[in-house]
Amino acid sequence: MAMSLRVVVPPHPLIGHWLTVLRDRHTPQPLYATATAELGRWLTYEALRDWLPHRTIAVETDLAATEGQVVDTGIPLLALPLLNTGLGLWAGAQSVLPAAQVAHPMLAASGRVHGLPAAISERAGVLLFIDQIASGQRLLSLLTALRDLGVEGRRLRVVTALSAAPGLKLLGEQCPELTLYTACIDAEVDAAGRVVPGIGPVAERLFGGPTLEAGVPTA
Repeated sequence: MAMSLRVVVPPHPLIGHWLTVLRDRHTPQPLYATATAELGRWLTYEALRDWLPHRTIAVETDLAATEGQVVDTGIPLLALPLLNTGLGLWAGAQSVLPAAQVAHPMLAASGRVHGLPAAISERAGVLLFIDQIASGQRLLSLLTALRDLGVEGRRLRVVTALSAAPGLKLLGEQCPELTLYTACIDAEVDAAGRVVPGIGPVAERLFGGPTLEAGVPTA
């Protein structure tokens, strides 16, 4: 059976609220950072809904014995926030996944990916955090590097604040097994590679300075 890219846009009013805060060009830097973190929190919560490993245990209440569900900490989770623009989403997501292992991939001007672990357990679930998807080329570089480490398919999910239709088309062609969680899908990417209407220049609005991904397009 042919596989197709799965893009989930959770219909939660808080996700819509915080996305609107990001879109507003007058949002001050501290509030922009708060909105990004809140999107990271809520999108991660949704991404884990049917994916987080869990198990049943016996538990004694004050009145009787019963069963409950707990997170299965025996199955590792690896969080990969892209340096540096993925850190805003991870600031919120880490409250949902406080015990996750963390590594910080970074894209060089050449398109090479640095900062990934030398090896990733074949049992590990992997969550990749990237600020937004425009052309899809940045994310495709990261996914290619992860595929070389044996990470793809159901054990990988992507969390991003915003996605553009052209980038999703590319990812659907190259990575049809991918599952991606995003606050919204915008229709266009302009000639400068910016998502329209978009959420502005994320690195500048989030940190007040240029991105660490020197020489790498914001797409």
